[in-house]
Amino acid sequence: MRDTSGTRMSGGRAARSSRLSVLLAVGASALLSMAGPAYAAPAKDPLPADIPDYRAALDAVKSTDVLNTVCRFLRTPVPTGEASTRVQTIPDTAEPCQGLPAFTIKDPVARNEITPGFAAGTAQPLATEAISLTGLVSSLSTTVNGRDATVLLAPTQGGGWHLAAVRDGNTDAGYAGRAGVGTLTFTEPQIRGWYRLRLTTVEPLNDQAREGLGGKASVSLRDYQNLVKARYADKQPGSEYDSKGFSSGYELQRAETGSSPSSSSALLVAGGSGTALALAGGAAVFLRRRRPGTR
Repeated sequence: MRDTSGTRMSGGRAARSSRLSVLLAVGASALLSMAGPAYAAPAKDPLPADIPDYRAALDAVKSTDVLNTVCRFLRTPVPTGEASTRVQTIPDTAEPCQGLPAFTIKDPVARNEITPGFAAGTAQPLATEAISLTGLVSSLSTTVNGRDATVLLAPTQGGGWHLAAVRDGNTDAGYAGRAGVGTLTFTEPQIRGWYRLRLTTVEPLNDQAREGLGGKASVSLRDYQNLVKARYADKQPGSEYDSKGFSSGYELQRAETGSSPSSSSALLVAGGSGTALALAGGAAVFLRRRRPGTR
C-alpha cells in the first residue's frame, strides 16, 4: 500500500514490521475495553500503550530542531506557477522562528492505514489484521500567518521516532485525532479516505470515504474488506498494475471507467495535498503536489 511519504506499496513492511503493526484491538471485546480517548493530547500518564516509544515521539515534536524546521516551512512562500512543479530548497536561517507568531506543536496522534493483506483479501476482517500503525501526525496549536501545518513522524530503525515531513494543512491530524472510547481511526490513503472503526463497523469521516463506501453511512468491516479488495487486490506488488508503474496510487473515478491513473496523478493520490516539506539526505525541500482528480 502507499503511505504519505510517496514510497511504493509494500505488504511486508506495513503488515509484518513489529513497530508498525501495533495491536490496536483484539476483536470487538478489546475495542470496547479501550479506556479513555485514544491518542489523547496532551499526553496523559500512562502514555498511549498502542504507540511504541511514545515518549520519543513527544521529545521529537517538542525539540528545537523540529520547531525550527516548521518555522522555515512557514516562512517560505508557497510555490506558485512554474515553481510549483519544481523541488525547492528551503533556505537555512539562524533564527527561523524570529518574527513569527508564537505557536507550539501538539502531541502526536496515530496515523493508521489499512494493511496490504486486508486489501488483498488474505487477512481476516479483524482490527488487528485490517489496520496497522504507519506513522504519527501532529498539528500546530494555532494558525500561523494564515497557514496550518502537519508534522509527520516516521519510526526510526531500532526504536524511536524522527521527523519525516512537514505539510500544509492539518487534515490528517484532525481525522486521526477523532478516535474515541472503543473506536479508532484509519486512512485508505489511495483515495485519501478517512474512516472510524467502531467495534466491527466502518464509518466514513470525509467525502472520499463516503464515496469509497458507495455513499453508505456505515458498513461492516467484512463488507469494507470486499470493497477494498475489489479496488486493490489486482494491484499488489508483483501484479501487472505494479509492473506498469501504477502502484503508487489509486483513484475511484478512473478505476470505475477502467482506465489507469497517470504516474504523476497516482503519486498525488497517495502522497497528500498541497505543499509538503520533505527531508531527504538532510536537506529540506518543498514538494508541490496537485490535488486529487487533476490530470
